[in-house]
Amino acid sequence: MDPAAGGAAGGAAGPAGTAVPPGPGGSVPSLPAQTTGTGFATGPTVVVGTYPEYALAQQAVDHLSDNKFPVQRTSIVGTDLRLVENVLGRLTVTRAAGAGAASGAWFGLLIGLFFGIFSDSSWLAVLFTTVIIGAIWGAIFGAIAHAATGGRRDFTSRSSLQAATYEVHADSEVADEARTLLISLNWRASGAQ
Repeated sequence: MDPAAGGAAGGAAGPAGTAVPPGPGGSVPSLPAQTTGTGFATGPTVVVGTYPEYALAQQAVDHLSDNKFPVQRTSIVGTDLRLVENVLGRLTVTRAAGAGAASGAWFGLLIGLFFGIFSDSSWLAVLFTTVIIGAIWGAIFGAIAHAATGGRRDFTSRSSLQAATYEVHADSEVADEARTLLISLNWRASGAQ
């Protein structure tokens, strides 16, 4: 069989023009339709606004929504993404044990609530005991986990993804309407009458 003929024997062209062999039932498998669930035919998108902060892009889409624009045909796209890790402080064994104690106490509180429901003893005594035991074990495991790193990461930090700019995209069929609404938002924000 000629692979270029593909569908002659019931096969369909797959990636790079290769024929897809029939499945166990003798039929050619097909991919499910890829839909966005919006109910609209999505086509090419157009940038209708560019903002330096996510909050401003979100405000623009909110303005479109307030003006009955079909916002399901828009998207916010962050460009030039970068990972920013803000160092919060030095991490010592004592701080690691403290953080472990705090998370252990929360876990102990959860277990204490469950045990307290089914216990014949004093509910508060069960709750207090499980919180204390959870804090002790959490502190021990926190200190051991930090010591096991061998000083390779002696700081705490918080990571976040940030974009240089945020673009509001709209389907090309409704892009002009979106631009008009966003111009009116910018006009009003500038204080013009």
